[in-house]
Amino acid sequence: MLWKLFLIFLKVGFISFGGGYAVMTLIQREVAGSGWIDDQQFQEIVAIAGMAPGSIATNAATLIGYFESGILGAIVSTIGIILPSLIIVILITDLFMRMQSSNWVKSSFYGLRPVITGMIIYAAIHFAFSGRSEALLSWPMIGSLMISAGCLIGVTKYKVHPFAVIFLAAVAGIVIF
Repeated sequence: MLWKLFLIFLKVGFISFGGGYAVMTLIQREVAGSGWIDDQQFQEIVAIAGMAPGSIATNAATLIGYFESGILGAIVSTIGIILPSLIIVILITDLFMRMQSSNWVKSSFYGLRPVITGMIIYAAIHFAFSGRSEALLSWPMIGSLMISAGCLIGVTKYKVHPFAVIFLAAVAGIVIF
């Protein structure tokens, strides 16, 4: 049983591109095919895994392993799903460390900075304005812009720790809204 848990989650770990939610159907198919859990139990596992901190796929693997074989099953399943990512990160880090002094690599990273910055700005704007039913300059939008400006100033000018900025933004959101 432990070996099968390890192999199933190792396979999921190797093909889990796109984040945890992207592979949840694969995990469901694999564990349902093994006859371990039914659809209702899987939905409960996904709900719990989604509420816990960390990757939902890793949390789901841990819970399924625990459900099937106790603590040892949880450990084996977790190792199986994270091992491929660990191996890939080690290999890429090794390659990067060998190539980091290359002018080609340095130039590529300098060229990627504006693209990544633009993508982050686009995502923020898209997130801010998607699904809006009220006017552009409504009270909620003005409050959100004030909180955003305060966060930006706190991080850049006053060097406030990001955790404190997140906490203060949440408090400001509670007070304003």
